[in-house]
Amino acid sequence: MSIINQEDTISAIATPVGLGGIGIIRLSGKNAIEIADTIFFSKKGKKIKDMPSYTALYGEIKENENSATIDEVLILLMRSPYSYTCEDVVEIHCHAGAVPLKEILLLTLKNGARLAEPGEFTKRAFLNGRIDLTQAEAVIDVISAKTASSLKAATNNLSGQLRDKVNITRQNILEIIAHLEAVIDFPEEDIEDVSAAAALEKINIEKENISNILSTAKTGKILREGLKTAIIGKPNVGKSSLLNSLIGEDKAIVTDIAGTTRDVIEEYLNIEGIPLRIMDTAGIRKTTDKVEKIGIDLAKKTSEEADLRLLILDSSMPLEDLDIELIKDFKNENTIVLLNKSDLEQKIDLDTLEKLLDSQSILQISIKTNSGLDELKKEIIELVYENGENNAPEANFVSNARQINLLEETITHLDDAAIAANSQMPIDCIVVDIKLAWETLGKITGDSLEEDIIDQIFSQFCIGK
Repeated sequence: MSIINQEDTISAIATPVGLGGIGIIRLSGKNAIEIADTIFFSKKGKKIKDMPSYTALYGEIKENENSATIDEVLILLMRSPYSYTCEDVVEIHCHAGAVPLKEILLLTLKNGARLAEPGEFTKRAFLNGRIDLTQAEAVIDVISAKTASSLKAATNNLSGQLRDKVNITRQNILEIIAHLEAVIDFPEEDIEDVSAAAALEKINIEKENISNILSTAKTGKILREGLKTAIIGKPNVGKSSLLNSLIGEDKAIVTDIAGTTRDVIEEYLNIEGIPLRIMDTAGIRKTTDKVEKIGIDLAKKTSEEADLRLLILDSSMPLEDLDIELIKDFKNENTIVLLNKSDLEQKIDLDTLEKLLDSQSILQISIKTNSGLDELKKEIIELVYENGENNAPEANFVSNARQINLLEETITHLDDAAIAANSQMPIDCIVVDIKLAWETLGKITGDSLEEDIIDQIFSQFCIGK
């Protein structure tokens, strides 16, 4: 994609709102230097237009030479095309406070800049060919990364690792198309069946390559969004105590009074680089209390929507009908069953419990003594990384629904092409489906994507990025 000229110059505050040491107003576009020169006054009379790229200049921001100083600033200049947007970019580094940032921004707008739309700086970087769409989406992931592993996965995609894999597969598919179209254009006796068979073999190889990329989706989504984990169980089995123990502070109220937790209490927890979005829910029981009933309904809804459920049972008490009901409701591979209070005399019927769980693993823990909590963390790691080893962040991941859906759609088109080849349909019928697969892959990197979809993607960014 070639570098294109933007007709206007955009400006925005590029740092979070609030008090701090430094705030940044960023300008990008063909008039960025001229606009900044209008409101910047160097202590030594220097002009931004005379600065070399990648240098800084100290001075003041004023409405005009004779007006009062708004703030003392540093100016950073990055000239086109060697900037984030591939345009002239000027950054005004001032003191971080709502008033100086707002006043300087208003001056840039008054002198010809337009307020940037959400994500417009990154959108210009994409439109000007500096980054592809996978890298643009990785920018959001870098900003919102919750753990070092999340950040590593995001920066890998920011460096273009996912793009490179997609482009290699796309180039291989293009070669299949070129070969088959050559057969159509230059037909020879007995060559069509041979070409279809060869194409089928290559289609299966590319399907496997795409499936390998898709296999990272579960882990990628977790690293990007966090593993939504609900702690569920009856009242007083240790749900709030487990939350407090895992996060290392008294976040949830713990008493021996049933029904203390009425709402969902949520915290983020880092387990070996995995961001765990852990939620303590109301104890599930039969009740006539209207407020508690609302909390119980919310607990069930939260549990149903969770990626992982930690079902806590009290091992010092016999199994009750409600325990059995909870086991039947939430028994699957996304539920870890915890037998709490293992430090007390065990009264739960393990044989009955194991039959109900159909050999699903059970962890015995004692939140009071911290026994079994390390094993719980290992179990969670194994659910995220198939081999239980935390080396996956060294790889790259497909991590958002858009990318996942497009990869799945690509496989569908290749499946259709394989069915056509196996059915000995004409070559041009096979080519139609392979071309659809090629175009669909291009939507991942942005090589073949409609403008409204691009706008929707960048609207998820904050203003100034």
